[in-house]
Amino acid sequence: MLIGVELTDFQGKVNEEALVSTWKIGPDKARIFYRFRPKPSIRERLNNEELKPGDLTVEDYSWDLRGGGDPALDLATIEWNDEDVGEPVRFADLQSYLVVSLAALRDVEADLRNARVSPLVRLIEAFDVPPAEQQALIKILDDANKQIEAAKTISDVAEAVDKSFKTVSGPAFEMDVGLGLASATFQSIIRNLKVLLSDATLMKFEPARNGLGMNNILYIAILVEYLQKRIARASSAGQLLLIEEPEAHLHPQLQIALLIALRQFGIQVILTTHSPQVTSQAPFKTFVSLTRRDDSKVAAAALAKNDALSKDDIADLERYLDATKSNLLFARRVMLVEGPAEIFLIPAMVEAVKGISLERSGISVIAIYGVHFGVYAKLFRAGSLEKRCAIVADADLAPSDADDSFDIDEDAADLAALRGLYVEVFAGATTFERELVSEDTLPMFIAALKDLGATRTVKSLEEAYAELSNDIFGDADTDQILADAGGIVLAAAKRFGKARFAQVAARHADKCNGLPDYIDQAIDWLSQ
Repeated sequence: MLIGVELTDFQGKVNEEALVSTWKIGPDKARIFYRFRPKPSIRERLNNEELKPGDLTVEDYSWDLRGGGDPALDLATIEWNDEDVGEPVRFADLQSYLVVSLAALRDVEADLRNARVSPLVRLIEAFDVPPAEQQALIKILDDANKQIEAAKTISDVAEAVDKSFKTVSGPAFEMDVGLGLASATFQSIIRNLKVLLSDATLMKFEPARNGLGMNNILYIAILVEYLQKRIARASSAGQLLLIEEPEAHLHPQLQIALLIALRQFGIQVILTTHSPQVTSQAPFKTFVSLTRRDDSKVAAAALAKNDALSKDDIADLERYLDATKSNLLFARRVMLVEGPAEIFLIPAMVEAVKGISLERSGISVIAIYGVHFGVYAKLFRAGSLEKRCAIVADADLAPSDADDSFDIDEDAADLAALRGLYVEVFAGATTFERELVSEDTLPMFIAALKDLGATRTVKSLEEAYAELSNDIFGDADTDQILADAGGIVLAAAKRFGKARFAQVAARHADKCNGLPDYIDQAIDWLSQ
């Protein structure tokens, strides 16, 4: 494994130039990279074929840091056994660059109490409190200590403990005992300060009474203020904030508020997430996706560097990857559909007919609310999102909620042209609702329309179902009956609203006994 970082914009900044001086590969450009590979003795045994790669354990590996090297070298081409690459970097050389890592599951309350790791202590120290103010604080605490010691009850208790201690220890080991606060120092003062919170119902309570999510926000707020103070002092080579899964314990709205704030503070942040709320607020150009391939290797890709995406495509993705649709970044397999009708009905019908829960199988059904599949299809390719994407659509490329007067764009993308290594297209011949109508699905639609109170429509569909069940018609007549029934179902869906109609029909998916061929084929392809 190799992770490389290229650094720029350090020219003329003394602290930063000093840090990267031995890593430079050009004017205002430096490189540092981390390698995790077999130890030297193991590499030798591998080269001598005394060991096979499959025989290694994690104990056979070690890491090293290197910097600089040939400016023309592409780090992606470095082999695991290349030796003459860059210059060694000591870990101690990095100490002037502050990296703060916040794990997803951490005890924020304990960290705030622990003076050694508390960001509050570091923040107070960064304020460079003047000596005169420090002495004034110490005097306040000394005066308070004297008053406490002089209190009658405290002095009486101290005297009693002193007498008892001398009796137990004997003359040879006796010591004087008193009660009071320890001798005050400025460090002891700041290490004993506590964060106190207040709200509409309770005044000055400690974070221990707070929820984990709000404590996480409090911790990050103090830390960010400390990092900003360091930037203002210009006394370091830089800082980097690493946040693992910021969504842990956070309400979705708090996740969004946190991301907006982090973008405003101007602090370099790298975070990992499984949250669509987080990705909905992050710029598309910042996305690095990690996808597990079928061979268990992990494909890493900066999505905005996908050569197939134009500036307009990226702008579209920025707008469309909201909290719902950005789920495609996390799904194992993706089924792209036109609108909410498919989202409601396809999973319910698949579970009823095939006994498969799509989400449990790692397949997410995602609506793009239109027919612009092309920009999404470009994401699923080698070097980007390396996972299967099935496009399930109407062959006419008219939006699923369009009326009969919709003017189909003659220049619209050809669905077949979207196919690729990771993309397959499964198209129905007409509209979604017409495609769903068959002898196997009519009981579901009849039950849905009964719920909706469409008495005459129910009667028409029941008559059609009875005719199909009698099995006395030829293929041509059967096709005509189904076509008429499809028109009735489509008209009902438009009347009640396609999303609402699909939602009600999904309640009765247990009455569905079959799937349209193109949806069945899409599920089978995604499940391979």
